[in-house]
Amino acid sequence: MHFDRILGLLGEFGPYQRRIFFLICLVSVPGAFHKLAQVFLGASSDHWCAVPEWDNQDCTAWNLTDAECELAKKNASIPQSDGEGYDQCERYNVTGVSFHPGLDPRNLSVEGCLDGWVFDTSQYQTTIKTDFNLVCDRKSLSNLAQSVYFVGILIGSLVFGSLADWIGRTKTMYIALTLWLVASIAVAFSPSIEAYAIFRAFGGAGSYGTFLPAYVLGTEFVGPSKRVIAGIVGQIFFAIGLMMLAGIAYLVRAWRTLELVITVPILLFFLYIPILPESARWLINRGRHKEAEKIIRKVAKVNKKELPDVLFEDDEIDELKVKLKTERKLTVLDLFKTPNTAVKTINLMFNWCVNSLVYYGLSLSIPDLASNGYLAFFISGAIEIPAYLFAMVSIEKLGRRFNLSATMVIGGAACLGTIFIGPGIWQTVVAMIGKFCVAASFSIVYIYSAEIFPTPLRTAGMGICSMASRIGGILSPLILLLRDTWEPLPLVLFGGPSILAGLLALLLPETKGRSLPETVEEAEQFGRCSCLSSSEYTHVHREKEAIGTKEL
Repeated sequence: MHFDRILGLLGEFGPYQRRIFFLICLVSVPGAFHKLAQVFLGASSDHWCAVPEWDNQDCTAWNLTDAECELAKKNASIPQSDGEGYDQCERYNVTGVSFHPGLDPRNLSVEGCLDGWVFDTSQYQTTIKTDFNLVCDRKSLSNLAQSVYFVGILIGSLVFGSLADWIGRTKTMYIALTLWLVASIAVAFSPSIEAYAIFRAFGGAGSYGTFLPAYVLGTEFVGPSKRVIAGIVGQIFFAIGLMMLAGIAYLVRAWRTLELVITVPILLFFLYIPILPESARWLINRGRHKEAEKIIRKVAKVNKKELPDVLFEDDEIDELKVKLKTERKLTVLDLFKTPNTAVKTINLMFNWCVNSLVYYGLSLSIPDLASNGYLAFFISGAIEIPAYLFAMVSIEKLGRRFNLSATMVIGGAACLGTIFIGPGIWQTVVAMIGKFCVAASFSIVYIYSAEIFPTPLRTAGMGICSMASRIGGILSPLILLLRDTWEPLPLVLFGGPSILAGLLALLLPETKGRSLPETVEEAEQFGRCSCLSSSEYTHVHREKEAIGTKEL
């Protein structure tokens, strides 16, 4: 019996599946912690050159308080620019100069911060920027570290995705979980920015390597008609994780302590070992039908469903084994062998890349747009929940193509719009509109892509789109560095491609109410039948299935 038919007997989203899926969704919460922890681990704070020559100079002789004394020293040792405040990378050479309030340093020579920096700790007690002096000519290293983290996620998706198909979902999950835990602890004790970046990359690989097989395991127990809802619910847990991160970071202002605090929940997932079953679908595909049947009957017992006495006939099992050995294995290259499928694949890859680029670009920079970075980050996470709910409803009302296009175009326009709005509440509001749209489009493109790719190449198609998404994530912190070249440039590079991706989405076929392509040949024709409406296409497709013809 085909596994989807078995799911129909078990209930597509019964009590057992809901429990398992809830446990798996919890993995998204610390996943969100670590994916965007860099916002707080690498937060910026005001800084200026240290002047150790005057450290022991007090101001009691001039009746100045400690705060007034520090300000007087700062005025006498740090250059100032009209309207720009104190210079952050240069100081006056005060060697051999005796300090006194009112000292005019303009006749002194200027030099770099030879003795390090003093950091404003009113908002952040410590960050990687304060510990590793990631300012001035080293300030780009913080963004580079975040890009390296996304490289780790890319490698983790490739390595652990393949491993999950080889040794199973649960074993892979716990291997990755161990890597995630060890690497995250190591991050907290990093002695340098280089070590920090390397450990974060391993943590990223472990984080995604934990989530990917766990999420696949959860969806493989969910019936086809419930997978959209299940997918949206999983994304909502991620948004909850972002909201929680803002609160935790507000309470824990030291970055090493914060890293350890957000790592503690990882330990809890080892408690899943006796609870989570292996994927019955994977076991069947590996020819381990007895193990699969044991799990299936357990699900039926919990869901209070009746199953036939025999689920798998011996001759059907033998036939499946022969088929698996003899049939040609399709690869991702088959997506590019026919023109229509190739164009759709490239279009979807571009949409995934841009979605990730804009999503992480906005997520990493939104706290900089508001005076209270913690509140801004909390709101940017909270706004994703209505975005996902909007996407879930709107794609069933207005279809996938229009909604993907509209959210991408509006999100891109919001990014460009912030350029023309001065700093303040309205700039933050427009940025939040952009975040709402890109969060909604991200959930839509995930569902939409799975419906466009044919069944034999669906996993490969989603895999290559996910890889394109990781490339967007890698680029986003690097693009943020271009603010030093021209302040609005990152927003232009986020908004422009987003609008373009939204317009290109209109070239994709609508999938709402249409039967999904089951073969490579059907996928090539899918979207070419513009003369047929959605209902007519579905009717013809079903008639084809019924009579066994090979052409629409």
